[in-house]
This record gives sequence, structure tokens and C-alpha cells, in this order.
Amino acid sequence: MRFQDAQPQPGSRRRKRRIGRGISAGQGASGGFGMRGQKSRSGRPTRPGFEGGQNPLYRRLPKLKHFPIVNRRLYTTINVARLNTLPANSVVTVESLLEAGILTTAKYPLKVLGDGELSVKLEVHAAAFSGSARAKIEAAGGVCVDAVVTDSE
Repeated sequence: MRFQDAQPQPGSRRRKRRIGRGISAGQGASGGFGMRGQKSRSGRPTRPGFEGGQNPLYRRLPKLKHFPIVNRRLYTTINVARLNTLPANSVVTVESLLEAGILTTAKYPLKVLGDGELSVKLEVHAAAFSGSARAKIEAAGGVCVDAVVTDSE
């Protein structure tokens, strides 16, 4: 079978309705568009969003600067300066920060940010690190360990 041999099934194709071709044709005179009014005129449809002269929805809404991120990641954040109170060579996790009283709640995975200075050698387990935080932890002799984050968190 070739492309030029492909034909529709018999009876599956119907003739196009030819409206506005006289009253005996079934859809003569007004052609199914009624008697008068905007929707019966030539060039008939109004543009998308037109609300009959009322200020349309796209003009009533405020002009926002940014679109919201649909599936944005939320983190429990902490700066490296807060980690100075921990003893040297300790392992830092969300649980250890809660026990030490540095964090009050940990609803989301931990992210370490780089504000402040760090002078203590630590092993930090977190879901994410900012570039400056990673550099400051490693400069103090510590280790950054990326914790695995599941989508359910």
C-alpha cells in the first residue's frame, strides 16, 4: 500500500454545509446567525478576551513582576555563624541542631547559608549548601556532606 492509495471509508466523508444560499437551502437568509446584533454581522466573532466594552479581565488584573515558581523547594535555613557555638569535630544534622536549641522546628530539609564566619571544624550534613557556606566550612577544616532529599519532604 502506498500513501496515494489511502482513501477514506465509503460514507465517512460528508459534503460541507453551504449556508446562506437561499431560503430553500435550509440555512438561507441569515445563515443561522439570527436577525440582528453584533453576532450576526460580517467579520462576526469579537477578539479573544473582549467583554462587550467592559474593562476585560486581562486589564483588571494587577501587573505582577514575577510568576510564582510552581514546585519550589522549601528549606529550613541556617547561617554558618550560628554553627560557631557547636563543639569542634561534631556532626551537624537537623536533629543535632534541634537538640542544641539552634533550630526550633525543622519542617523542611536543611540548607546552610554563608553569612558570618566559621572557626570550628565540623562535619555538616545538609540537603543544600550555598557556595560561600561550602567554602567557609571547608576553609575551617570541616566537611560538607550532601544529604539525600526525598520528594515527600
